[in-house]
Amino acid sequence: MNISDLVGYFSAFLTTVAFIPQAYHSWKTRDLSGVSLPMYSIFSAGVAGWLVYGLMIASWPIVIANTITFVLSCVVLWLKLKHR
Repeated sequence: MNISDLVGYFSAFLTTVAFIPQAYHSWKTRDLSGVSLPMYSIFSAGVAGWLVYGLMIASWPIVIANTITFVLSCVVLWLKLKHR
């Protein structure tokens, strides 16, 4: 593993972990009044694009991070749609 892989994994870890508090709070309280449906929809589509890109170039930091982030953002989207 080279330094660019380490930077990629570390950055992917931070940006992915950043979504855990929102997903947890949304799941626990079912309060999604502060969550923007258009923003999360566009964001989720962008994350899906990054996931496909990561698969195309076989970049595991991009694939792993965006798979987890996509799942978390879809949980928030699902809760937003369910509890509006």
